Amino acid sequence: MSDTTESLTNRYDGAAGKWRDKMRTLGYYDGYLGFLCEPGSRPGAHSRVIDVGAGTAAFSEAWVAVNGAPSELALMEPSQAMLNRGAEALRARGVEPRLLPAILGEVRYTPSHEVLAAHVIEHCPDPLLALQHLFGLTRGGGRLRLVVSKPHWCNAIIWLQWRHRTFGKAEIQSLVKEAGFDIESDYAFPSGPPSRTSYGLVARRPD
Repeated sequence: MSDTTESLTNRYDGAAGKWRDKMRTLGYYDGYLGFLCEPGSRPGAHSRVIDVGAGTAAFSEAWVAVNGAPSELALMEPSQAMLNRGAEALRARGVEPRLLPAILGEVRYTPSHEVLAAHVIEHCPDPLLALQHLFGLTRGGGRLRLVVSKPHWCNAIIWLQWRHRTFGKAEIQSLVKEAGFDIESDYAFPSGPPSRTSYGLVARRPD
């Protein structure tokens, strides 16, 4: 783990106690619900799911609320404090997650039907490489449900704390395609902070 990654992880450890409530107050959990409820291909009843950069598992919680408990749900997150909070939230929904205290690209994992990744690649030094790692975590015919930061003055304020990057729509779509995915749909969050900070898309790994 690089010094930069370790510093970021330490800051997430410190924020973990209030992170889940903050995600709800700012509307991100509801935003993820809306994103996952969009028309399109639905995951199967026995899907294996991995949430990369899971934080306190808001995206996973929304996935379970919409689709029910998967056959397996893994949380990948370098902050153990965040993982612990996320595991508590999912257990309250009857799901026992597998915890992977690691950063993207650090561990090998069996490719999953569904890969969730919200606000992850903007913290990676090479976003294309990060997307290639996500491609490797997605089984043939499986889907990546990606949420990234987009250019907006709100993200300029957030950058002061987290030093993340943002992606224009054309740029992220080009990177996702270059990583090997086919783009199925994109999503504009309709309201609240997510509408100003975030952009979503669904991408499929070819069979």
